[in-house]
Amino acid sequence: VQLQASGGGLVQPGGSLRLSCAASGFSLGYFAVGWFRQAPGKEREGVLCISSTRGTTYYEDSVKGRFTMSRDNAKNTVYLQMDSLKPEDTAVYYCATNPSICSGDSDHYTYWGQGTLVTVSS
Repeated sequence: VQLQASGGGLVQPGGSLRLSCAASGFSLGYFAVGWFRQAPGKEREGVLCISSTRGTTYYEDSVKGRFTMSRDNAKNTVYLQMDSLKPEDTAVYYCATNPSICSGDSDHYTYWGQGTLVTVSS
């Protein structure tokens, strides 16, 4: 059972990135999947989550209108599309699965990806 987060990198302010969270060893489609982030010197925070029925819940107001999630069950992958990126979005981004409904509490998530670094800087 493994979650693999990828797609991070260095991007200029205003740019876009798409993060992927690919699962192996289990079917991701049965789970809610959340994205969390941890900026340097700060605690990990919930960003948004997509349910098994594709409903999306935002836990971070600053990303509303800029970040969206989608899922491709055939590819066993969830995506985080990040547009209009700002320097304050710089963080390590983690995806995680929740066997129940979306939640902003990381304690409710079971499997975690290893994290992918997003750096927004000119």
